[in-house]
Amino acid sequence: MERYANKGGDSGILAFEITATSITVEFKDHSLYLYDNNNPGSAIVERMKALAKSGQGLNSYISTTVKKNFAEKLR
Repeated sequence: MERYANKGGDSGILAFEITATSITVEFKDHSLYLYDNNNPGSAIVERMKALAKSGQGLNSYISTTVKKNFAEKLR
């Protein structure tokens, strides 16, 4: 997993892992969620990937747009 840059300084995200069709996000409570092209869908996953790479805005995007629309809770 790649460490999330957290440029805003107050993110609830620790790390992420990107594949061609998904992103896995680790939160500060060490929960791990998979988001893929089925849930929440490819357009949202691509936006999440871009935010993860930029190091800013991913936690807010998940909170406001993605919410509980994930493919699987891994941990």
